[in-house]
Amino acid sequence: MNTIPNHVAIIMDGNGRWATERGKKRSEGHKEGAKALERLALHAEKLGVKVLSVYAFSTDNFKRSKEEVDYLMNLIIYYLNNKLQTVVDRGIKIVFSGRKIGLRDDVIAAIDTITDKTKNNDKCILNICLNYGAQEEIVDASLKVADDISTGKLKKEDLNRDNFYKYLYQDLPPIDLLIRTGREHRLSNFMLYQAFYAEIYFVDTYFPDFLENNLEEAISYYQNRDRRFGNVKTD
Repeated sequence: MNTIPNHVAIIMDGNGRWATERGKKRSEGHKEGAKALERLALHAEKLGVKVLSVYAFSTDNFKRSKEEVDYLMNLIIYYLNNKLQTVVDRGIKIVFSGRKIGLRDDVIAAIDTITDKTKNNDKCILNICLNYGAQEEIVDASLKVADDISTGKLKKEDLNRDNFYKYLYQDLPPIDLLIRTGREHRLSNFMLYQAFYAEIYFVDTYFPDFLENNLEEAISYYQNRDRRFGNVKTD
């Protein structure tokens, strides 16, 4: 494939509905979704994607039942501690976007361990958005900007839309291709600043069934888009 998107983001939607429609507990859908993420992260690196951002758990997901939230947190810990060795061995760096406040101590410990373990990997970045909200990210970044202006580290006239990135949870390039699985057609407070010119690909497939060939189809869609960034098409 040519013209591979530099930064791909995925709203991994439909895990619970995948399970419910099969007469299973919602937790089974989340388990299958975790397996799908591992496969896709490896395939994205193989294709040449440099950054893969995934929506693992939003700030609003805490509104779900305590049973489901606890299961998700336990699943995240299990995968970070036990199931991502193949990803690590492939040279993929794992980072996290989101607020640590509100997360359990054992979740934070697992995050810190895998972050430190992969900090020198340079093949690809897997950005896991956990306890994440885009509006919250912009607010938190704005507070950092205000602090730097007040202490003289930044002149307000020097702030622009490019250097604002370094105040976000992770200083990553803009999203080129944003994929949402699971039949919904909305962004759900996901990486709004970074997605300002992203090509958006909605697909009905629930995330556990989103396979390597589906990722390639999404990239093919991206490759056929005419990306003008506000310019006009010239012959």
